[in-house]
Amino acid sequence: MKENVKIGVIGLGYVGLPLACLFARQFDVVGFDCYSERVKKLLSAEDDTCEVDSSTLRALLGGHLHLTDDAHDMQECNVYIVCVPTPVDEDNNPDLSPLKSASRTIGGMLKKGDVVIYESSVYPGCTEHDCVPVLVAESGLKYNQDFFAGYSPERINPADKQHTVENITKIVSGSTPETADFVEWLYGSVLKNGTCKASSIRVAEAAKVVENTQRDVNIALMNELCTIFRSMGISTTEVLKCAATKWNFVNVRPGLVGGHCIGVDPYYLIHGAWAHKVYPRLIMESRTINERMGQFISEELVKCMMGRRIHVVDSHILILGMAFKANCPDTRNTKVEDVYEFLTALTDHVSIYDPLVSAEEVKRHYGIDLLDDLEVCKGKFDAVILCVAHREFIEKDWRSLLKPEGVLFDAMNVLPDADYYL
Repeated sequence: MKENVKIGVIGLGYVGLPLACLFARQFDVVGFDCYSERVKKLLSAEDDTCEVDSSTLRALLGGHLHLTDDAHDMQECNVYIVCVPTPVDEDNNPDLSPLKSASRTIGGMLKKGDVVIYESSVYPGCTEHDCVPVLVAESGLKYNQDFFAGYSPERINPADKQHTVENITKIVSGSTPETADFVEWLYGSVLKNGTCKASSIRVAEAAKVVENTQRDVNIALMNELCTIFRSMGISTTEVLKCAATKWNFVNVRPGLVGGHCIGVDPYYLIHGAWAHKVYPRLIMESRTINERMGQFISEELVKCMMGRRIHVVDSHILILGMAFKANCPDTRNTKVEDVYEFLTALTDHVSIYDPLVSAEEVKRHYGIDLLDDLEVCKGKFDAVILCVAHREFIEKDWRSLLKPEGVLFDAMNVLPDADYYL
């Protein structure tokens, strides 16, 4: 197996594309995505996620990397790595449809001796309880006899050029000890910082979901402290600055918690806990606190406007940022939408400006038309609120866009001359 590895990567988004490119430096790799437009752009060396630069893509496409929107092109592969999204539905229940669809696709091509590795974030037990049975049903093969499974959770941090997949330690696991050894060898052959081998797939799944749940809970604490301190008239920023002088203080900041990881993964752990009749109160309450943050920020902005006797109804408000995090073009599960919806219930004149994201994608997914020209907006707005701390936002003169009594509200605590901070 080690002498004849050919890898199929299913899903070419933030996780799959960098992984496919990394493996293609040493192995033959077929990267598959069901979105033809995405594949077409990648074949032109254009990555909308900005995770892989054009020169790297061109070089790899001329070598061991083959990208396609035809799943049958993966038939010759003997290792399949699943990197599809694991979202939640409208009720915040796990939506396993992308995962099961990918499993059906692989199952139709599965051969004896093949290994299927999942990277998508799930609850403990999901891989072997929900995915493997699909592989068995589609292939007619026997699990751990004819084919094997592994789990190596993704640790992609969008827009982070330091902690790339090549530079991090990767958790690995397998359905048998031999499979775990193979998965460890496979990833270890391309990683700079090696691997951490878990004793089982369920342990590896749990480790992944804990990573983001811990961050969610920590941010929820800071968000709750923020609501307390603002009610007391105390600066949260100053409190945290002082507290951070203690050597073991965990320096987490309040703010909006969106995206496809921190704002989603805890729901998978909650689901898994419920299945075992455990009621995870702290995790659930943390989700509630963070989900309410968009409304809280909006209410604080309105209070500031009213304090300056600005008539909120029919006022003009500019929101800076639409991405779910700073310096990233990804808008999935962005909580800026919550701020927008709250404010548009008060006034019809709410605009959003974010040059990093795709205006077409925002229009398609959220029905919002982004502002594309600020030159015609000087002196137009009653309030400007920073919701996403993109680098290019921090040093600009936003006051030129405000009316004389207008409010500059910084919900990210990064602007040097804001009137109000979160």
